[in-house]
Amino acid sequence: MNAIQFDTVGEPASVLTLRDIPEPQAAEGEVLIRVKARSINPSDLAFIRGGYGIRPKLPSGAGFEAMGEIAAHGVGVDSAKLPIGQRVAFTALQGAWQEYICVPAQTLIPLPPTISDDVGAQLFVNPLTAFAMLHECGLQAGDWLLLTAGASTFSQLVVQLAAAQGIKVICTVRRDDFTEHLMQLGAAAVVNTAKENLQATVKELTGRGAKAALEAIGGKAGAEAIECLARNGIMLVYGMLSLEPIPLNSAVMIFKQVTLRGFWLTEWMKTAEPALQHKAASTLLSLFASGKLNVSVDAKYPLEQWKEAVLHAEKPGRGGKILLVD
Repeated sequence: MNAIQFDTVGEPASVLTLRDIPEPQAAEGEVLIRVKARSINPSDLAFIRGGYGIRPKLPSGAGFEAMGEIAAHGVGVDSAKLPIGQRVAFTALQGAWQEYICVPAQTLIPLPPTISDDVGAQLFVNPLTAFAMLHECGLQAGDWLLLTAGASTFSQLVVQLAAAQGIKVICTVRRDDFTEHLMQLGAAAVVNTAKENLQATVKELTGRGAKAALEAIGGKAGAEAIECLARNGIMLVYGMLSLEPIPLNSAVMIFKQVTLRGFWLTEWMKTAEPALQHKAASTLLSLFASGKLNVSVDAKYPLEQWKEAVLHAEKPGRGGKILLVD
């Protein structure tokens, strides 16, 4: 079977390769999945570069998130609950960018017919992170939330979830291409930081600043987001797209009493109560099935065109996720 792997960390377009490897066999408690659609996330690319929270065990597979159909069962799997052909969403640290993969049965999310393959391939990383981060912020209806990298797939999900809860969202962008789209999704305001002063605009909109910020860029953009927080505000950092650390203003930290901490879905999944995780999954499935929550796809590529797909995923101004499909 075809699988995308790498032997050394580095730039994805340079170190990845497509290989023919043996098809895996499901062990006890596992199912064999024929993978149909795989998303390309920033975390995937950071992992390949060696800059993620988990270091790859080389040689390594690539890709954390995908969907597919159950092709076979290992011993001990309830085939009535997970029949052959059942579509499922899943994550896999060993690499989902391949044709077949074995995954523990208890970690799968069965997909109803109302959920498309495109949505199923994006169900874990961004939607669960959006749900969890909003929960961690403790925002109420009427509160202000600031999102950097506002045009990202993740931010678009947060806008939709937050707007449904009456939370007012300010998105930052560097281009005007997505302003109208973000406003239609429910954003209260979109600030083009290439042309507007973010801190002044946030103060004008909110009066006292945002109660919370979700930050993905790092560097100067992250520092500006901290400046936009209200007293006792909180900023959760979940990305570093600029590859630059955030320079902290000690005076803001001291006199505004703001809280700054990181967020990693992997750790949240380890510590969040099972009831909360179940609520997150059921809520997201219901919202996607009803059409109240949507994700978009910018382009699809077959596994053989992985290099084009990876390079496309790194381009600014994308309108949605890049998928590797069969």
